[in-house]
Amino acid sequence: MAKTKSALTCGCPVAAFQKMISGKYKLRIVWDLQDGPKRYGEIRTGLLRGSDGSSEIAPRVLQPGVEGAHRARPESTRRDYGVVPPKVEYRLTRKGKSFVPVIASIRDWGTPPPRTG
Repeated sequence: MAKTKSALTCGCPVAAFQKMISGKYKLRIVWDLQDGPKRYGEIRTGLLRGSDGSSEIAPRVLQPGVEGAHRARPESTRRDYGVVPPKVEYRLTRKGKSFVPVIASIRDWGTPPPRTG
């Protein structure tokens, strides 16, 4: 069996985009960070607003999305103030900010037209 190249190395922009937005809360995290830096609890609260279903997001589900947004895919940065109690803020990078209009287009596409009649 031949080895396959990753989406990022094969030059396929659609596959690279799909990898970049992977994760249950990734798009919503980037969307919420567009207004400026937020702490973990603020990101969690923002995700709970307007959520359908459960009013709880388990940390084991949310943490990979928040951490992944700044580690493997640099749409955001993490700033640890090194104080007790811990204070950590997340903010969008230039790449993350350039992604906000794409998310806005997706939001507009998914918004149903107003009902007439």
